[in-house]
Amino acid sequence: MASTVIGAGITIEGEITTDEDVVVQGTVRGKLNAKDGVVVEQGGVVEADVTGGPLTVAGSVIGNISSTDRVDLQPGARVVGNVKATRITIADGAQFKGNVDMDV
Repeated sequence: MASTVIGAGITIEGEITTDEDVVVQGTVRGKLNAKDGVVVEQGGVVEADVTGGPLTVAGSVIGNISSTDRVDLQPGARVVGNVKATRITIADGAQFKGNVDMDV
């Protein structure tokens, strides 16, 4: 399975749409739509609305999240925004501010 990696030190502003996984190590501002899923690694920053498949956050997301699958907030994650997903896990040490909608 192919992945698009936005490396540390890279900032992308605008709209990203892909059928592949997206791994964010740098910064994304705007909109992010990844059908296969998104991973925001520790140190990664997403200031965007995120839609797509499963989402794993170890870094920071400021924006609304809409997942067709699950959202996993790992220790050290910081999310500010509303989350819509079928499942959500929030690990000890993760910060979350917003609303959760688990409408199937």
